[in-house]
Amino acid sequence: MAVPVWSVDPRSGTQREQVAVEATAADIDAVVRAAHATREALADRDARVALLRGAAEQLEAVADELVSTADAESALGAPRLTGELARTTGQLRAFAEEVLDGGYLDVIVDHADDSAAPPRPDLRRYKLPLGVVAVYGASNFPLAFSAPGGDTASALAAGCPVVVKAHPDHPATSELAVAALRRAAAAAGLPEDVVAVVHGFEAGLELIRHPLVSAAGFTGSVRGGRALFDAAAARPVPIPFYGELGSLNPVVVTEGAARERSADIGGGLAASMTMGAGQFCTKPGLVLAPEGDSGDELLDALAKKVGEAAPGVLLDARMREAFLDGVRDRTALPGVQAPVAAGEGEANAVAAGFLTVAAERLVAEGEHDLLLDECFGPVTVVARYANEEQIAAVLARLPGNLTATVHLSEAEGNGDGGHGARLISALTPLAGRVLVNGWPTGVAVTHAQHHGGPYPATTSTSTSVGTTAIERWLRPVVYQNTPEALLPPELREENPLGLPRRVDGRRES
Repeated sequence: MAVPVWSVDPRSGTQREQVAVEATAADIDAVVRAAHATREALADRDARVALLRGAAEQLEAVADELVSTADAESALGAPRLTGELARTTGQLRAFAEEVLDGGYLDVIVDHADDSAAPPRPDLRRYKLPLGVVAVYGASNFPLAFSAPGGDTASALAAGCPVVVKAHPDHPATSELAVAALRRAAAAAGLPEDVVAVVHGFEAGLELIRHPLVSAAGFTGSVRGGRALFDAAAARPVPIPFYGELGSLNPVVVTEGAARERSADIGGGLAASMTMGAGQFCTKPGLVLAPEGDSGDELLDALAKKVGEAAPGVLLDARMREAFLDGVRDRTALPGVQAPVAAGEGEANAVAAGFLTVAAERLVAEGEHDLLLDECFGPVTVVARYANEEQIAAVLARLPGNLTATVHLSEAEGNGDGGHGARLISALTPLAGRVLVNGWPTGVAVTHAQHHGGPYPATTSTSTSVGTTAIERWLRPVVYQNTPEALLPPELREENPLGLPRRVDGRRES
């Protein structure tokens, strides 16, 4: 019997409409095989450029419906979602430019050299798409990290067909977005099946296990991501799994920084930790702040701003209960205080708050380790330290993160005393992005961006944001002593496609 897929309003908990039915194993097989059959058509770089640009245009053409539907399913608000849609279309266009540039192919030519010791053959290297990519939508970004988001955009840019497993929190949004992408494919002269969407928990498992799926991208919880990661590794032919799973995003505030600008730091922290009701993967979840007057002033500013934050609706009832349970369990720990209590708000909303604890309680393994786990929602933990040794001891106990931040005084930022350099050195092994005097929420889509980090932040060393995200869906291949007529155009001597490349160790453009 078909299992219906419902769109649910998180503000009221009521069902909005039936969107689809959960995909069966037979459905998954048909969708994946149809996607697999489009690989040859998708190999055309010009067609991919047209697809990516057209996808941005098609999404913009249905912007009002897309934003209103996403808001109805996520409660994130029209202003936030309008910005997220702009980010989504922007990254589609950015990947179109990346495909046009061709540098992502990483073309390298080493000519034969009989005088080398030992003699060197003619070697020509570039990168090929992996094949069908399974994309698992994120709950907290129904556009930018879901059906039409960065994983999908980068995989299509690489030449990989995509099958999206829609997140259950926004099935109608996913259907609308994928329909727009399929229209763009048809307009670009490509089969619509270069991208498809399926629904259902079991469908997600069937998808990761399908023999024609060559890689997967996931953004979500440690528990869900690890289950899929293990399934990808347990296949007869294991596949790459690029998962973003969870992150505490530690922040260190030096005593000097707190003395200079406690109010600014406290206000900035409040804005960052409550943004999107604390449902950003880069939310600062642990802050090391000094004991003493400067730290007290910082907490006073934080309390004032967090107390002014409006309650927010979380993405679904399950996340709300997990948040409330998490806050309750953490608040019950010895020595933990809640200057501003996080908890239930009116209707299905939750109120923001923060917890404080002495940093010395986090130095050694024990019950306070719970404070070193991410609590998804508008709450953060401020650990008060007495000296630099306590900072180092706490940082040494942290798992991998997406981001790590340090707030320095003006003198420390200029290198005086070496304190800033020591802290940056301690934070660098913990995260993929290290910030100075800023806040981690907000991830710019640029060439230099890296959104990833050591496990459990991610399951790989790759990024899911920025143009280098395309590298996840490619594999290198080398042709040795291959006749010119048999080489792919990308590797031919005269460079007919005008690609940037390295020839005999020197870069050409």
